[in-house]
Amino acid sequence: MAIVTGAGEAGIGPARVRERFLHDGTVEGHVRSLILDSWQRSQLLGLSPDRIELPYRPDFEPDGRLVRAAVPVLDRLAARFAGSRMNVALTDETGTVLQRRFGEISMAKTLPEFQSLPGFVFAEQYGGTNGIGLALAERRLIHVYGAEHFAERSQVNGCSAIPVRNPLSGRIEGVLCLGFPRSYADPALDTVVRKAAAVIEQRLLTQSSARERALLRAYLDSGRPVQAGETAGDGRRLLGVDELAQSGLDRNDQVLLAEQATELISRAQRAAVEVTLSRGRRVTLMSHPVTSSSGVEGVVIEVVLHSGSIRPQLTVPGRLGEQLSLPMTIAPPARPAPPPGPAEAAPSCPIDARPSGGTSDTRATGGATGRRVSAGLLLVGEPGVGKYAVAARRRLELLSEASTRIGTTLDVTRTAWELAEMAVPRLADYVTIDLPEAVLRGEESADPRSDLHRTVVHGVTDDCPFYPVGTRVDLRPTTPHVRCLTSGQAVLEPDLSTAAGWQAQTPKGAECILALGVHSLITVPLLARGVVLGIASFYRARDLAPYGDDDRSLAQELATRAAICIDNARRYTREHSMVLALQRSLLPRGLPEQSAVEVAHRYLPAESGVGGDWFDVIPLSGARVALVVGDVVGHGLHAAATMGRLRTAVHNFSELDLAPDELLTHLDNLVGRLDREEDDAEPAADRTGIIGATCLYVVYDPTNQRCTLARAGHPPPAVVRPDGTVTLPELPAGPPLGLGGLPFETAEFHLPEGSRLVLYSDGLIEDRRCDVDTVLDRLRGALARPDSSPEETCRAIVDTVVPQRLVDDVTLLVARTRALPCDRIATWEVPADPARVADIRAAVTRRLGDWGLDEVAFVTELLLSELVTNAIRYGSEPIQVRLIHDRTLIFEVSDASSTAPHLRHAATTDEGGRGLFLVAQLAQAWGTRYTDRGKVIWAECAVEPSGDLPDLSASYLADIPAI
Repeated sequence: MAIVTGAGEAGIGPARVRERFLHDGTVEGHVRSLILDSWQRSQLLGLSPDRIELPYRPDFEPDGRLVRAAVPVLDRLAARFAGSRMNVALTDETGTVLQRRFGEISMAKTLPEFQSLPGFVFAEQYGGTNGIGLALAERRLIHVYGAEHFAERSQVNGCSAIPVRNPLSGRIEGVLCLGFPRSYADPALDTVVRKAAAVIEQRLLTQSSARERALLRAYLDSGRPVQAGETAGDGRRLLGVDELAQSGLDRNDQVLLAEQATELISRAQRAAVEVTLSRGRRVTLMSHPVTSSSGVEGVVIEVVLHSGSIRPQLTVPGRLGEQLSLPMTIAPPARPAPPPGPAEAAPSCPIDARPSGGTSDTRATGGATGRRVSAGLLLVGEPGVGKYAVAARRRLELLSEASTRIGTTLDVTRTAWELAEMAVPRLADYVTIDLPEAVLRGEESADPRSDLHRTVVHGVTDDCPFYPVGTRVDLRPTTPHVRCLTSGQAVLEPDLSTAAGWQAQTPKGAECILALGVHSLITVPLLARGVVLGIASFYRARDLAPYGDDDRSLAQELATRAAICIDNARRYTREHSMVLALQRSLLPRGLPEQSAVEVAHRYLPAESGVGGDWFDVIPLSGARVALVVGDVVGHGLHAAATMGRLRTAVHNFSELDLAPDELLTHLDNLVGRLDREEDDAEPAADRTGIIGATCLYVVYDPTNQRCTLARAGHPPPAVVRPDGTVTLPELPAGPPLGLGGLPFETAEFHLPEGSRLVLYSDGLIEDRRCDVDTVLDRLRGALARPDSSPEETCRAIVDTVVPQRLVDDVTLLVARTRALPCDRIATWEVPADPARVADIRAAVTRRLGDWGLDEVAFVTELLLSELVTNAIRYGSEPIQVRLIHDRTLIFEVSDASSTAPHLRHAATTDEGGRGLFLVAQLAQAWGTRYTDRGKVIWAECAVEPSGDLPDLSASYLADIPAI
């Protein structure tokens, strides 16, 4: 059944698409990407569609190995297509036609010479887009139909072409191409051409087997092995492979012998090597070059076991040859012999021999003494075959090592470098890796081709003129890099000197690279989970052989493994950035204005994941300040979210002016409640674990330089006196938050002005490389610097104490204390007599005049009258008034009662109840805090009036005593 092929989108046929392309029109999306790439390369090569001249090579080999293997297959194809206008062509690896067959013999007379005679070269650089050239460029089965051909004279034809590979080396030996009129196109042709190529490849393998058999016969005819009973010159007896199996060789010993034997074959010279096996046994492998009667050169490997290394009279667990098989090791013809006696050993044979019966050589018995066979043949092979086996083993070793050396970190750039370091020099001389900037940020790139940045340049030398690291890489559509992104497969350029698409990117740079000896390239897309992460390019230089398909497969596998690791790192980077952004949004954006302390801070997230550390500076009433450092157990989104909830709770509890121990008690209850809520909301299998947290809460009062603090399982602060003396005060530890049941204790001490309080999380002092005492000693050394500012102190701690590799978050808060001058504080004792309120107002007015605050005197009198009157009416003695001139004007009225007033709306018929409403209208803030001796009602007023006073009606002023 014929099929429609090569049609573009939206009804645009391939001929129209090709015409538009040749007239510099945009055709992307209307033609297959591999065809478009080939058209673009053809243009770069300077080819003209109407003037394609194919070169002729008279020196082609008409009867080489490939032709001998392919002739029967070509004849069968010709018979199958007899009577049709099909033609079959076989080329070598350069695209030179070696053989042709026709369904109609008369076609050979009617077709032009380049289509009917061998010797013409159809490589892409000469013929443009065609089946043979494109199969060599893409190195896979391809189809070219009608107008997809670049040459005008080929527009009426279609073709299917597939590379033919050497089964041992994997390299392309040639191309098998079926040509036909466009109407013959049929899916069944794919099956035909695949099977035909597979048969040719199998016949190439058979040719190699025949050469190996000839080598073995030449070896046997040469008089080896040594006859039974003979010994080597140093007294060691020569032994056979089967006897080695009887000696109890394990699988590792067998593999080791095979590897060493293959290495010797690949060297193609006479040599000997001693191999140490398990349990101290030693053998010597000897290589002997041999030439068959037909001139085939190869190597045989004999094995010699050192004296004392064999345990006699062993039961054979299985022939060594049946357990270990290498490519192209051929058994000799079986030699019939009588069954072995009780003390006889099995005959020696090559590894891959599979003798079916119990044959033996009577020469091996050596009489009743049980002497062993004297010589053993281990392997027979050609040097080229040995090199293929060695290369295959090294590729496996490289992949095995890559699985442990790539992806050791969750850093995108470092993982890319590990891929490059793994490939150089065993796979490539130079490696470049280009990643989109979005991937480096942990995101997915919308268009990797327009967002690539050079991330890695690594090679055997530093002078190769590739784009430097950090450069934006804008790739032309013809480059193999873009081709690999488009196809999703590795692209091999075996000869960069003829790679027009690669050279067109930067012609001068390409010249410099070629001048340094770089000759072939494999470029591989970094794909993982359907996401394009970038491009890895492997360049080979020096005198090494150009890249082949085995190298391309290795590069593809290596890049695939690395891409998974890069994607893991990218996902981690994205999640880490998200959690870090969340945590930073939950931490203080800026420090509040206050006069009690000068503050500096640091937050350093862990490498393995963001944790739940936080810090806070909270202004309190009476010019005091609260310093907080906390730590939620664990890492990730859950810890960050929990931290945000706890920080908000601390703010709310601080608004209540609670003592540090009381605040931690409330916080402890909250953590316990959150944990119980998670128990009820999530199944046990999905739970993230019990919420655990620690906290240190410090309150500093600049009016008396007193520091009050309590801690819940958190490290105590460091205290640095003004003279540089460092102490770590012993404070009651308190249980971590969430355990419940145990009370928290408060400690209090005096801090002279200029002292430094250093609060930190446990990530600062927990270093796996040394114990806590050592880290604390380093901390003391960093702090013992008098007159250091908080910022300088933070810098010194980060430089000398913070671990190089952070396994946990580090939070640091340094506060240098200040003292409020005595002349900024005024205190009066107030008797419980309403008549004395006027005296207090007068005294306060005079003090405001001394401070130059006459403009706020009226508001002050209103506020103070209400607060003092309430204390006299509803409180108990002693009553005290304190006025503090800080950033704001603070009024405090204290008494011995624990009853607090409450703001309410008074009805029109109520005689009172409007005083606190007045206070709320005139003050910036007001509130109540409790002390050991009662309570304090406080209010703050701006030093500079903020505008017009609120409209206060007579009904609200009626409750104020006469002034």
